[in-house]
Amino acid sequence: MMARGKRDTDAVWALGMMSGTSLDGIDAALLLTDGEHVLDRGRWHIAPYETEMRNALRRLVDGAQTGIDEVERALTEAHAAVAQVLLDDAGLGSEVIRVVGFHGHTIWHDPLNGITRQIGDGALLARLLAIDVVNDFRSADMAAGGQGAPLAPLYHRALARSAGTAAAPPVAFLNLGGVANITWVGRDSNLAAFDTGPGCAMIDDWLLARTGAAFDEGGALAAAGRKDAAVLAELMRNPYFSLAPPKSLDRNEFDGAPLEKLSDADGAATLVAFTAQTVAQGLRVCPEPARRLFVTGGGRHNRTLMAALVEFTGIPVEPVELLGWRGDALEAEAFAYLAIRSLNGMALSVPETTGIDRPRTGGVLHRAV
Repeated sequence: MMARGKRDTDAVWALGMMSGTSLDGIDAALLLTDGEHVLDRGRWHIAPYETEMRNALRRLVDGAQTGIDEVERALTEAHAAVAQVLLDDAGLGSEVIRVVGFHGHTIWHDPLNGITRQIGDGALLARLLAIDVVNDFRSADMAAGGQGAPLAPLYHRALARSAGTAAAPPVAFLNLGGVANITWVGRDSNLAAFDTGPGCAMIDDWLLARTGAAFDEGGALAAAGRKDAAVLAELMRNPYFSLAPPKSLDRNEFDGAPLEKLSDADGAATLVAFTAQTVAQGLRVCPEPARRLFVTGGGRHNRTLMAALVEFTGIPVEPVELLGWRGDALEAEAFAYLAIRSLNGMALSVPETTGIDRPRTGGVLHRAV
C-alpha cells in the first residue's frame, strides 16, 4: 500500500476504529479514500476485550457513574495497542496514515434529550500513535437537533455505488450489532437510515444471565426454542416503534422483564423473533421496498437470526461478504471514511440519516504534535 499524498483533498490512508454496543471488542481497519470514493481497503484487525475491560464497560453502560476516567484511559490505551498491531501487520509506519477515526465506546445515548456520550481520549490516542485523531463524531449532529446516529450510511452508499448489479437499488444494508440499524439506498442514491430496534444486545444479555455464555454461538440455543407470541407482542408495544424515522436508541432501551417466565431456549427464540420483526417493520417504512437485504455486524454469524430475517422480511437476506465487503471490519472502515470527511469539512450526517436540518460535518481533531 502506498499513500498518494498528505493534502486533505487527496486520497489518503486512514485508520478507523470501532468499539460497538455488543461489547465484544475493538475493530480496526485501513481505508484509502478522499472522503467521497473508496479507492482501496487495507488490512484489518479484531481484538476481543479481556474480561476485565468488558465488565468495566458493561458497568458504565448499565449506568455506573464512578471510575469513568480510569476506564476511558484503559480503553484508549487498548485502542492504541490494537492500532499498532494493525500497522505492524501491514508493515506501515505512522507517517503513512493521515488520520485515525476513533469512535470510542458509547455508554449513554438519549437522543430525545440531546445527550450522547462516547468515552475515549482522542488527544491521548494521537500522542500514543503519533497520528492525528478525529473523534466525537456524534455531538455536533445532536447539538444541531439530529439523532447523532446512525453515522455509517454515507459509507454504505459509497460502497454500494461500486457494488454492481448484486446491490442494485432499491437495496438495504443492516448492521446487526448490539443495536440494529438499516441503510436504505434508492435508485437515485437517495438515503433513508435509522435504528430499527434491538440487534444482538438483548440476546447476548439473555445468554449471559441464563447460561454465562457471552453470546448464542450460531443461534444454537434459539434454534432449540420456540418464540412466545404473547411475550413478543408485549415487547413490540414499546413506544419507540411508533416513532417515525430518522430515529435512534440506546442499547438498553428495551425492558426484558416479560421474558423472565420463559425457558432459556424459548427466551432466546423470542428475542431472535423480536429483532427480526423490528427489522421487517423498519423496512416497511422505507420509501420503496428493498430488493435485497445485506447484513453486516456480528449478528450475521447467528444462523437462526439470519433465517428469521428471511421469514419476517420476505426478501433475500445475505451477508455483505457476498458483495466482497468485510462484515467484521465495515464499521471501523466507516469511521476511517468519516474521519477524512471531517478533515475535508464534508457532511457526516444528512437529514435522511439523523433528521438534522441540513447536511453537517462534525468530529473533533486532535493533532499528534
